[in-house]
Amino acid sequence: FISPFLRPFLLQSTDIDTRRRSKPSSPPRLPAAAAEMEYFTSSPLFMPLVKLVGEYLGSEDWMHQLFHRTYLPAHYALPDPPVSAAACLFALPPHDDVDRVSRLPDALLHNIVSRLPVKDAARTSALSRRWRGVWRSAPLVLVDADLFPATSAVSSVLAAHPGPFRCVHLNDCYMDEFPALLTGWLQILADKGIRELVLVNRRWPLDITLPDTFLGMATLTRLYLGPWKFPDTAGLPSATCFRNLRELGLCNVIMESRDLDFVLDRSPVLETLCLEGNLFRLCLRLVSQSLRCVQIIGCFLEEIFVVDAPHLERLIQSEGCTPNGTCIKVKIGHAPKLHLLGYLELDQRHILEVGNTI
Repeated sequence: FISPFLRPFLLQSTDIDTRRRSKPSSPPRLPAAAAEMEYFTSSPLFMPLVKLVGEYLGSEDWMHQLFHRTYLPAHYALPDPPVSAAACLFALPPHDDVDRVSRLPDALLHNIVSRLPVKDAARTSALSRRWRGVWRSAPLVLVDADLFPATSAVSSVLAAHPGPFRCVHLNDCYMDEFPALLTGWLQILADKGIRELVLVNRRWPLDITLPDTFLGMATLTRLYLGPWKFPDTAGLPSATCFRNLRELGLCNVIMESRDLDFVLDRSPVLETLCLEGNLFRLCLRLVSQSLRCVQIIGCFLEEIFVVDAPHLERLIQSEGCTPNGTCIKVKIGHAPKLHLLGYLELDQRHILEVGNTI
């Protein structure tokens, strides 16, 4: 017996594995320098970026560094995927004719399946009658790097699994080529109770607006985005809320200060905030009753103002820049538990203001 939803995984397994083995194990090389810069300069963000860099350092080398940081997702502070591509499952240990793995309770089998690449996890349903419903009853863990071709395979997996979805990493798809499909994916994730989501727009242009469907994912506990243009939050319902979100990462996300304020205001249990590579001016205002750690890496900032964060313990800012080489102002209002503040160069790059003391 082969369930219809498993046939794409089982019948194409040999073809998929052959193509996966033919792919290089190391990350793909960047295009030649000329082609790379041609693609970069065609983006509508190129001239604003050149202007900002010119105001700051007037350095073409620094512009190239920014480009490589943005172009290569390997630079992002993304969480590691929860599965291993090298994971293998053997129902029968060597030199043993007793299937002890299949005798384990459902909870342990779900744990085993969740650590396998999704194509292998789905195929466990063909091992025996005992395994037939394990994958479908276990919370889904999906990393698109384990699938080839990623786009069609992701659609098949999302449709086949009834949920809930524990963790989904979409890092390898070219999002600008199928915006309508992405909207459908996000709706499925919202409907099936996604808890952890990493969503990376694989390449330029950066100004692709992320569908606002993800703002309705009330079950999210961890969310990492980049690089995208954040949807305008001005007209969104006031009831929009990330009531379970504890960790948020925004990598090269174009957004207004009011949009970040919107997210913080509607994330009542958010503890960790990571901002990386924001290329446009942002005045960061932190008002949160739950935040404990804030990391700001390589952002174009004019001011960081901790207005009211009674549980904030760590505020880390590094590799930031400002227009015209002016200092980044770091203002601490109400943060009674703050005990780690870095990295500041008070004589050159930063001004620290604590209460009324500068």
